[in-house]
Amino acid sequence: MIRPRPAGFWIRALAAGLDFVILFVVYSSLKLIGVRLSGADLETSESLEPLVSFFTLVFAGAYTSVLHCLAGQTIGKMLVGVRVVAGEEGPPPFGAALLRFAAYFASASTAMLGFVIAGLRRDKRALHDLIAGTRVERTPEPGAAPPPPAETPGPVAAGAV
Repeated sequence: MIRPRPAGFWIRALAAGLDFVILFVVYSSLKLIGVRLSGADLETSESLEPLVSFFTLVFAGAYTSVLHCLAGQTIGKMLVGVRVVAGEEGPPPFGAALLRFAAYFASASTAMLGFVIAGLRRDKRALHDLIAGTRVERTPEPGAAPPPPAETPGPVAAGAV
């Protein structure tokens, strides 16, 4: 069996950037909803900031954990063609996916070096991958067929050299 190539640092960074755009839209939407419900105006809504940030964090945890558990991919990872796997080939179970999300904070708390090590290691695993027992790999091409099996030599005829 041929194992897919690990996803490198830059393609993972691009996927994370795309996911951050989605999280920013959610954050902005939650803030707008909070402003509308509280009757405050957008400029003086600093009191809503902790609550909006909390709900955005909860959404981010659910977004990454559930999508990694179900498909091995967030929307950003789908767009760039990478997936998270645990074990041999399947997506991580929910517990490992949630641990991976929590371990993002360990990767970030080391001055982002937890993310950078993905570019330095041969297996391209970041600190949160090592903690959760996961890896990120490129998804196989949809139309790509597996390579043909190697030909095995047939029986040698008697007297043939």
